[in-house]
Amino acid sequence: MTHLTNELISAPLAHRAIPSVGLGFWKIPKESTSQMAIDAVAAGYRHLDCASDYGNEPQVGEGIERVLKDRLCVREDLWITSKLWNTYHRASHVRAACERTLKDLRVDYLDLYLIHFPIALAYVPFEHRYPAGWFFDPESKPAKMIPDAVPIAETWGAMERLVEAGLVKSIGVSNFGVSLIRDLLSTASIRPSVLQIESHPYLVQPKLIRYAHQESIAVTAFSPLGAPSYVPLGMAKESESVLVHPSVVEIARQVGRSAAQVVLRWGVQRGTAVIPKTQKVERLRENLQVFDFALTEDQMNTISGLDRGQRFNDPGAFCEQAFGCYFPIYE
Repeated sequence: MTHLTNELISAPLAHRAIPSVGLGFWKIPKESTSQMAIDAVAAGYRHLDCASDYGNEPQVGEGIERVLKDRLCVREDLWITSKLWNTYHRASHVRAACERTLKDLRVDYLDLYLIHFPIALAYVPFEHRYPAGWFFDPESKPAKMIPDAVPIAETWGAMERLVEAGLVKSIGVSNFGVSLIRDLLSTASIRPSVLQIESHPYLVQPKLIRYAHQESIAVTAFSPLGAPSYVPLGMAKESESVLVHPSVVEIARQVGRSAAQVVLRWGVQRGTAVIPKTQKVERLRENLQVFDFALTEDQMNTISGLDRGQRFNDPGAFCEQAFGCYFPIYE
């Protein structure tokens, strides 16, 4: 399939290129996750974006095992990403967290392991609760987050040892800004290969992406379609969807594609990988069909011009509202 040859050239330390369109498993229900993984690979996906916090890695692992058993592809064709959760930032917990993810996903190594957030929380043992979530003790009154003062350099050093042990091919960060990345680069023995951030036409983040590319760090955009992932959570309104913006609708008419395909094409064409989430097989196929057309410079500029700095996934907002802890990270 031609779309599989359309890949980003990732950072020099990454072992290979990242497929430009992947499937994000955030909020995919456990009961449908395994089949969704199988359907995605059958449709042509080779980039699967996971995390322990999503709570469905064992089900993703069932799907991956079936995919490999049925020879829909070989392991080397898959790019599997997972993420270190906030409660495992202490160096003594990083390897155990990675090994738990490997066991759940039923693979011997990860292509990419990311620090999920620049947020360190008090350790929660696996046998006590897994995934740990945001609360230290959900049964306490009031239940709340308990931050832990762990330096990023400590966590990163333990991540580097995962690479040295062969458990992970590449390491990177998620939800980091320029200052944190710059500080990390000043001490890292292994440079981050990938930065994963929220980015869509309402949150373009041009300076951050430019800086990452300047440092040879590939960028993956989560929530590339913006509001739709957050409407069911009460974190966005239907009217905030970029897919209904008149400019996007008009460009979709001009190129004869869906609004979602236009927005995903914008993301890929600007040099980021995108990991849209869907539970519908027809959407899986549609989201991959973004490599046989291109947007003009004017169309790209029109979409980029929709930027209003609207962040849907902001710990500085949702942590206080949902978890009783004010924890801004982007300011």
